[in-house]
Amino acid sequence: MAEPVFFPFATSLDFGEVASISGATLPDGVEPARKLDGIAALENAGPADLAYMDNPKYTEALAATKAGLCLVSPRFADRVPAGTVALVSPAPYHAFAKVMARCFPNALRPESIFASQGVAPGAIVHATAVLEAGVTVDPGAVIGPGAEIGAGTIVASHAVIGPQVRIGRNCAIGAGSTIQASLIGNRVIIHPGARIGQDGFGFAMSPKGHMKVPQVGRVIIQDDVEIGANTTIDRGASRDTVIGEGTKIDNLVQIGHNCVIGRHCVICAQTGLAGSSTLEDFVVLGGQVGLAGHLVIGAGAQIAAQSGVAGDVPRGARYGGYPAQPALGWAREAALLKTLVANRGKKPGPAQD
Repeated sequence: MAEPVFFPFATSLDFGEVASISGATLPDGVEPARKLDGIAALENAGPADLAYMDNPKYTEALAATKAGLCLVSPRFADRVPAGTVALVSPAPYHAFAKVMARCFPNALRPESIFASQGVAPGAIVHATAVLEAGVTVDPGAVIGPGAEIGAGTIVASHAVIGPQVRIGRNCAIGAGSTIQASLIGNRVIIHPGARIGQDGFGFAMSPKGHMKVPQVGRVIIQDDVEIGANTTIDRGASRDTVIGEGTKIDNLVQIGHNCVIGRHCVICAQTGLAGSSTLEDFVVLGGQVGLAGHLVIGAGAQIAAQSGVAGDVPRGARYGGYPAQPALGWAREAALLKTLVANRGKKPGPAQD
């Protein structure tokens, strides 16, 4: 059985084109027309492959690489072996991403599972739904009454688009995802299995039982947002849940009702935001962070992985721990606790004069 190639090269590049795309300069004496045949990790790369390096953990792998071309930051340029052409960049990872995007455009977003165009046989599109020219709908997808979808958007197999949902242009809706009560901008990527717009967790609690509170808000997702597989975003209760422009959300994230996420935030896997939390612009939440409800995380703040946040966080702050606190204090407490545990049971030495 032949081994499949899931992401073939979309275009052939030479070393000169790689330098141009990445914004780097080829060293003197390097032939610009030399062909690039692949992209690989440092330890696997061959003479026709591109690799990158910008982490001191991989200095040994860099020294031993057989890559033909390597994007590297200035501080590691002198460690590139003689057989490898060094393309020096102040941000090699970003430069590498630009080259990858040119070589593998089909890996940038979920594509049609059926490799089709237009509305495939087996898709169910309500007669009142409006699809612009160029929309792709895979077999098994369902698009409800009054939904509107913009040109260039792909709706993969078994995705469900609810009544009156609006989805902009050049979006990708992954297989098996569900979207309801939502307004979605342009160039939004929603990975398989995401659940968007279901009702929030709202109950009027009492000793006699808990009464369900109808959730009548929406989910607003602005342009260029990416939402990971199996992430859930609840619609608002009496106001909207909002995901700001350019925000990137990892897999298995829970965002409760009425949350407002600012622009260009990063939320890593298994993080949970209780209802009515607010993240201002450029906030970063590490993996498995938990936020209590009705909090405000200030612009540019960063929360370390597995932190439990019980109060507001100032703009630009770095917090960590459980309960979360300023990172420096958290680190000092951890060091002190480690010392106390190490010294537990030891008898004090004789008094010194």
